[in-house]
Amino acid sequence: MTTDLVPTPTAAPTRAFRLGIAGPVGTGKSSLIALLCRELSAELALGVVTNDIYTDEDARFLRSAGVLDPQRIRAVETGACPHTAIRDDVTANLLAVEDLEADFAPLDMVLVESGGDNLTATFSPALVDAQIFVLDVAGGGDVARKGGPGIGRADLLVVNKTDLGPYVGVDVEQMVADASAARDGRPVIGLSRTDRPSIEALTGWLRGVLAGFRSGGHVAVDPGPMAPHFHADEDHPGGGYVHAHDDAGSHTHG
Repeated sequence: MTTDLVPTPTAAPTRAFRLGIAGPVGTGKSSLIALLCRELSAELALGVVTNDIYTDEDARFLRSAGVLDPQRIRAVETGACPHTAIRDDVTANLLAVEDLEADFAPLDMVLVESGGDNLTATFSPALVDAQIFVLDVAGGGDVARKGGPGIGRADLLVVNKTDLGPYVGVDVEQMVADASAARDGRPVIGLSRTDRPSIEALTGWLRGVLAGFRSGGHVAVDPGPMAPHFHADEDHPGGGYVHAHDDAGSHTHG
């Protein structure tokens, strides 16, 4: 007979809290980070690490937004599918986070943004202490029902850009309800930068998780390995390969 092992609290940490933010392309991850920096930089010492394949565009966007000292925003160029640097080999991100912590100690929190990826992307718990998965209403009201480890088991699911619902034909209340059902009681926030209560719900959730981390009561939980997914081959129409991850975090091409 087997039993599920329940993570136990650990001693209060001495390093910064690390928050991962993942989700498909265009869901507003960078804008969400900018929002959090504007809301929290007066009370918390923050740093940001972004991930892009071959550019530092997300980092440049955040620097131009003026939300933090530009030196507190570092870019990782993954050179491959963005999820590889947040899930498979997190070395480049860990080094960037540790450099930030060394340069600006003490930091309260480092936000790590995944490059835009598909619905299967999740962070390794070796990299982040908690993770937010971001969807947006412009991606379609049915996306939340499609599931996946990020949607189902990230620490928080954000349904972003709710103010766009009437313009894209999405019933926002139904989408949030579908997301809640997919997450089996885990928290979901419908967010709009024009809606103050939703912003306060987001920052309130984050303050609560940060307090748990500081007290040693928060334990990083792995949402699970990415589901197998297909990469198309643009040079050979109809061709491609299946990309699969095992429980250890390694990946194979079929």
